[in-house]
Amino acid sequence: MDVTLHLAQEPDADALLGRSPLAALVGMLLDQQVPMEWAFAGPHTIARRLGADDLDAHEIASYDPEAFAELLATKPAVHRYPGSMAKRIQQLCQYLVEHYDGDASAVWEGVKDGRELLKRLNDLPGFGTQKAQIFLALLGKQLGVRPKGWREAAGAYGEAKSFRSVADITGPDSLTKVRAHKQEMKAAAKAAKAAGR
Repeated sequence: MDVTLHLAQEPDADALLGRSPLAALVGMLLDQQVPMEWAFAGPHTIARRLGADDLDAHEIASYDPEAFAELLATKPAVHRYPGSMAKRIQQLCQYLVEHYDGDASAVWEGVKDGRELLKRLNDLPGFGTQKAQIFLALLGKQLGVRPKGWREAAGAYGEAKSFRSVADITGPDSLTKVRAHKQEMKAAAKAAKAAGR
């Protein structure tokens, strides 16, 4: 895996996401309740604070929880909720160590089809169905991981030429389109909620 991603909108952080399966998973995990760029810059910030060029699941899994939470909370914080996200990242890394010997790419390598890949992603701590489908779409659309039926397993996020999620961001133009789509979805949800009162 060595591709150019444009999720953090910061060259060094994006380069790490493109070469490190674990960094990409951690970025996806962090992608909630903060701007996408902030979330996907997180793995690079964590690696830098650990004094490394990459993330290591074994190291993070065994890191002292309080010290790891402090590492994420140091300003500028890695996330709006650094304590809970530190815990989630450690749980993810512990799961990867236990089930995949710490190798994040083993989650998708050798899967027989998209359904199996979706199940594996869904089993990861911190990954619900939507997050798993978005990451599956990112794998297929930008990282060359395309087992049979991957688009179907990714649901609407797997659609070609769509602008729904991080899976569709390849630069500033597509970022603008994805943001516009998300704002439309929020407005529609708000209108539906108001109509249901």
